[in-house]
Amino acid sequence: MRDNEPVLRRALTLGPVVLFGLAYMTPLIVLGIFGIVAEATGGAAASAYALALVAMIFTALSYGRMAAVYPTAGSAYTYARRTIDARVGFLVGWAVLLDYLFLPMVIWLIGGSYLSAQFPGVPQWVWIVAFIVVTTVLNLLGIKVAAGVNSLLMTFQILVLIFFVLLSVGYLAGSYGPEAMLGAAPFANPDTTVPGIAAGAAIAAYSFLGFDAVTTLTEETVEPTRTIPRAIVLTALIGGAIFILVAYTTQLVHPGGFFRDSSSAAFDIARTIAGSLFGAVFLAGLVIAQFTSGLAAQASTSRLLYAMGRDAVLPRRVFGYVHRRYRTPAFGIVLTGAVGLVALRLDVAVSTSFINFGAFTAFTFVNISVIAFYVHERHAGRPLGVVAYVLVPAAGAAVDLWLLTRLDAQAVTLGLIWLGAGLLYLAYLTRLFRLPPPEMGFEEGAPVVAEGEPRLPG
Repeated sequence: MRDNEPVLRRALTLGPVVLFGLAYMTPLIVLGIFGIVAEATGGAAASAYALALVAMIFTALSYGRMAAVYPTAGSAYTYARRTIDARVGFLVGWAVLLDYLFLPMVIWLIGGSYLSAQFPGVPQWVWIVAFIVVTTVLNLLGIKVAAGVNSLLMTFQILVLIFFVLLSVGYLAGSYGPEAMLGAAPFANPDTTVPGIAAGAAIAAYSFLGFDAVTTLTEETVEPTRTIPRAIVLTALIGGAIFILVAYTTQLVHPGGFFRDSSSAAFDIARTIAGSLFGAVFLAGLVIAQFTSGLAAQASTSRLLYAMGRDAVLPRRVFGYVHRRYRTPAFGIVLTGAVGLVALRLDVAVSTSFINFGAFTAFTFVNISVIAFYVHERHAGRPLGVVAYVLVPAAGAAVDLWLLTRLDAQAVTLGLIWLGAGLLYLAYLTRLFRLPPPEMGFEEGAPVVAEGEPRLPG
């Protein structure tokens, strides 16, 4: 890096970092996929979220261990590359790319499902295409969502969730008496099965995606080796508590797992507890959250693709291209929008499972990275705690793998095809594994762009 090259400023403390993680998770998403989770679990959505939280806490602790050792923005990719092998790191990064590339698709699909439920005369594909076109155009023009706008959106989401819970409690007390608020059915009922709860947890884990995103703020955080690990765990805990509470009260209002349309079940429940007016407010809140989340996800994905093109992990001439006028990674933005069209052929359950395949793969290897780090340190004469560096990550890896096997079979097949394509591409890049794979520049202080290439705004 040149002496006059600007560097990121360390200004963030624990509170703002946790808030960023929660905002990235989009708390309102628990209602966005409630019907899907409740249907899979036979009406035990709260248990699914509790199980998912256990898995995420194990994994969050492992992320925290690695973030303290490698305080860079590369997250799972960097951890696997440094502790296991460069080729394994590449494949983990490839799995993470699956999340980034298809996450906007799922966001647009959920938004389209709810709008279609409200306006049945308009085909769902119209809403999905509208989401894709609008967000793609805005991202191509280089729109930036200011921190104040994100905070406002976060506040709106929390208010909608609070009103949803309070109105649910009021509806239960008014309709069935105070004792109706203490039922155990959302955790266990005659229709509950262990495989069903596991399948629901595998879908519910989608709500947690983003707790690890705080690692991207490493270079802008005060005392990152201390703050980032704490922020990761706190984000997962607070998010999990919100999800369990909302799932519990919502499941009490609508026992069981049968819905007119499970992909938009929470909208019908909102109208049940407070009438059409709140139903409209809830729908507006969810659509706004989905739109903004999709806008940010598409922007993030395009920047990741640009970084991979810049570092020759992907073809530089294509993915490293920046639009001369708008200074945006145009190809990555358009490609992400095109991938979103896949939503026209998938439902919410399959698409969220597809995303979670990449997440569980990355989570598993983060846990394995902690164990590999323990082995390296032990060989170097620096023994670490067995519980923290072996037993906890081993439990996390086991739970992640178990949940991965509970995903929709079609999603697992698509995920394995994705990993197979990554393995073939890795073989091409390394000349049949004779050369080391290219490395992405996630290190602190790494230049934003390579010499001679145009600089992205911000």
